Amino acid sequence: MVCLFVLSAFYLFHQFSKGLDERSDKELIAEEFQWIEYLESAVANGTAYILRTGEVSISPVNAPVNPYPIISNVSGDNFQKRPDVSYRELRQVVPIQNIPYQIIIRKSQEQKSALVAGFTQIIILVFAILFLTALIFNWLISRRLWAPFQRSLHKIRTAELDKMKATRFEETNTTEFNELNASLNYMADKIYRDYVNMKEFTENAAHEMQTPIAVIQSKLELLLQDTNLTAEQTESVVQATGSLTRLAKLNEGLLFLAKIENNQYTSTHPVNISDTCQKYLSLFSELIKNKDLVVETFFEESFETMIHPLLADSLITNLLGNAVKYNYNGGVIKISTTKNKLEISNTSRLPAIESANLFKRFGMVRERSAESNGLGLAIVKKIADVNALDIAYSFNNGFHTFTITPKQSK
Repeated sequence: MVCLFVLSAFYLFHQFSKGLDERSDKELIAEEFQWIEYLESAVANGTAYILRTGEVSISPVNAPVNPYPIISNVSGDNFQKRPDVSYRELRQVVPIQNIPYQIIIRKSQEQKSALVAGFTQIIILVFAILFLTALIFNWLISRRLWAPFQRSLHKIRTAELDKMKATRFEETNTTEFNELNASLNYMADKIYRDYVNMKEFTENAAHEMQTPIAVIQSKLELLLQDTNLTAEQTESVVQATGSLTRLAKLNEGLLFLAKIENNQYTSTHPVNISDTCQKYLSLFSELIKNKDLVVETFFEESFETMIHPLLADSLITNLLGNAVKYNYNGGVIKISTTKNKLEISNTSRLPAIESANLFKRFGMVRERSAESNGLGLAIVKKIADVNALDIAYSFNNGFHTFTITPKQSK
């Protein structure tokens, strides 16, 4: 558009200037004809005629006759001693009574310059208005035209797997957007079906594993009571029992995650997280005492939030349990609450947790012990997500810190 405007401006300027020059040339030629007619009568008696004024010069010369006038633009430095003024000049040698006369006629270009300057200002103003108007209309039209695309883009960015079934992309008046939205609807349906199938498989597998795990555990417990077992056999049974216990915990964690994702725990009233922290500090008191941990609490205000009590218990037990489990003997645990924040910090010899593996299921392999199933922080993150809570992690001065705050409304 800019290139078109510039080219159009140059073309109009050129045509306007050319039109002014043609008009000036016609006036010069008409004036020359009048002078030739006057000279024909003025020198009829054989007398020479000489005329020099500011714009006309006529005098006999010893030069060949020109069949056509020569018209050009000149400055006035030799004719009027005004180098700042330009002229349109006609110059021709014509025979008058068989005597060659040179006729020079000039017309000042000041009026043309003024017209061109005015025309240029008008062109610039008009094109500036056209350009701004085009930009505004283009912005308004584009905004309206791309509105369906922006809405689809927003739905894609805010899509969640468990809510994908309700995500529908609307029909529009644009064929290309309709094709895009139809493909997105098909993709959303397929993603949701795959998600449901995978979730059902996980739930069914975890549920079906409960009975055989319980049977195996009971058989192993009976086997441990057999006095005829050798020491090696007893050790093998103990190891199998430990692995089975871990498998049972893993199965229990997967089922718990599935229930959270299915929204089976709905909150009916606010829960005081500060009280929950104090409750589990008492329950973990023996573990804390065994590791000689120093617990510092700062319950400035009660942190209350809408959450199911069972999920609140799971949230605190996982965070507080990790703070105890991965701490060293003589370490420190800090717990603080305000009206809108819960913060749990603990010392540890482990390095900072990588963000890519922070809340990933089975992501923190290096930190798992025999008692860990790798689902603790994944459960914490899922509980926070379904209850409109934000959870953040930081590592400073040897302290691993988890901070929970209410999600900011968008």
